[in-house]
Amino acid sequence: MKAARFYDRGDIRIEEIPEPTVAPGEVGIKVAWCGICGTDLHEYKDGPVFCPTHDTPHPISGETAPVTLGHEFSGVIDELGEGVEDLEVGQHVVVEPYIIGDEVDTGPESKDYHLSPNMNFIGLAGRGGGLGERIAVKRRWVHPISDSVSLDEAALIEPLSVGYHAVERSGAKAGDVAVVGGAGPIGLLTAAVLKALGITVVVSELSSLRREKALETGVADYALDPREVDVVKEVQKITGGKGADVAFECTSVQVVLDTLMDALRPTGVLVVVSIWAERSNFDIHKLVMKEIDLRGTIAYVNSHPATIELVESGKIDLKPFITGKIGLEGLVDEGFDTLIHRNETAVKILVSPSGEGL
Repeated sequence: MKAARFYDRGDIRIEEIPEPTVAPGEVGIKVAWCGICGTDLHEYKDGPVFCPTHDTPHPISGETAPVTLGHEFSGVIDELGEGVEDLEVGQHVVVEPYIIGDEVDTGPESKDYHLSPNMNFIGLAGRGGGLGERIAVKRRWVHPISDSVSLDEAALIEPLSVGYHAVERSGAKAGDVAVVGGAGPIGLLTAAVLKALGITVVVSELSSLRREKALETGVADYALDPREVDVVKEVQKITGGKGADVAFECTSVQVVLDTLMDALRPTGVLVVVSIWAERSNFDIHKLVMKEIDLRGTIAYVNSHPATIELVESGKIDLKPFITGKIGLEGLVDEGFDTLIHRNETAVKILVSPSGEGL
């Protein structure tokens, strides 16, 4: 089968590799669509970060480079391993793409398995990936979805789960006002979750195209250009002088973090969603004087079922966020190049490893 293989920084190759064997307790999946994530771009430009090197195997998967990329994907079950009796061949599924130690409790009540030692992701640290035509995944990480949700939209459930977990971490509730700093893919999908839960959303974003996307998709009630307006003053007007209840930092940019701190009401909650490559110059005194709750969030934990329900119920429409579809051969030139150099023009570019659906 064809697969996109990460060898090293700047070195991704489309190759023919053996199809995976479906072991007991695993599910064989024919991949329909796989999204290109910012993490994939980071590996390509600056890696290996999550990906293993050629001589250092990942502690859990045991794999070294090259590895198959892709962790935002949907597909159709084409084989069931021994002992898997609650799913059916032909069923549509998405994958919660974790690589986690067997000793970790990943049951339905767990709130921290995503923070376990050496946690990593399918499609980054081994065990196949969504940028291959087929994959075999442990039953625990396979989530069925309704046929009413198209498989291209289903490929966005993984990043949407990131937004769901961030919103859950914030404690936001219906009637609150939230400010989202940055309208890239995760900012937009976080806003989508907020709107679905009945929360007023203010987006702060430099790009006019991204502001337009936030408004036309209905995930933002207000989309502000911080070069044209004082975001803090605008939030004060919107909230009757109170300030926002919650804020989400989705850029890893210092001025955005500072703005969100100022836009929050006293005792508000600030959630940092983005990955920061450098140390922040954070105003800890302001946090103390406003009694702000500062919370980190990473990935998701038992978030997929609730996220899937939001999509299946029609409360979130993912189709407007799909801005391109390509084949595997165009991964770097049409996919990565667009998202690295012309990222304002795209939200999610989906890849069909088999070429079907293009």
